[in-house]
Amino acid sequence: MTWKQLFTSSIGKKFVMALTGVSLIAFLVVHVGLNACIWANDGGAMFNKAAHFMGATVVVRILEVGLFIGIILHIVQGLILEVQNRSRRSIGYQVPLGNRGSKWYSRSMGLLGTLILLFLIMHIYHFWTPSRLGGIGNIHELGITSYDGKEYHNLYGEMLIVFQSITVVVLYVLACISLAYHLLHGFNSAFRTLGLHNRRYVRIVHAAGTAFSIIVPLAFAMMPVSIYLGWVK
Repeated sequence: MTWKQLFTSSIGKKFVMALTGVSLIAFLVVHVGLNACIWANDGGAMFNKAAHFMGATVVVRILEVGLFIGIILHIVQGLILEVQNRSRRSIGYQVPLGNRGSKWYSRSMGLLGTLILLFLIMHIYHFWTPSRLGGIGNIHELGITSYDGKEYHNLYGEMLIVFQSITVVVLYVLACISLAYHLLHGFNSAFRTLGLHNRRYVRIVHAAGTAFSIIVPLAFAMMPVSIYLGWVK
């Protein structure tokens, strides 16, 4: 397959979607692990130190650029595939199959992906932009904190403020539900596209994908809920 075919052919687009999807799954593992530090209930010390490490390490910053490229490719190729699939389905089946043909979330990946994209824009606005552009310290008195004489951006303090809004919390939870259904199809589909067809491993991947699609979005959803309800301070 040539580079042109990789980005223009249907198979090539699905391969790019699968490859970027797996990389985004790996990112979710790191991100949920980092965010789980808020449950240390130590006033945000562990979380802020971990966030500082991720933001100040050169290798991580380079990977961050790759992550953004992967997200853009995933979105663009996903939208193109969605448009192509809809054009091919312009004439429906004479007898609608419903969930007998495929699950509703498998047929709604474009919609779920769009909802996640809107959430991503909101999430970047709330945390990534002020952190990377130095805006947190200018927003409120909790902007900068220090541990052992060293200053850190107080992203934990930012979370405490952002998640005092019930509207924001509800939107984050809805986004996590969309992510769960997106992963239910995307996790298995990505590994299948990359060539994992062996019956021996398909069941393992399917079970792992189902567990991942439930546990990770649930952990993400519980973070704003925990802060809003005062379970972490």
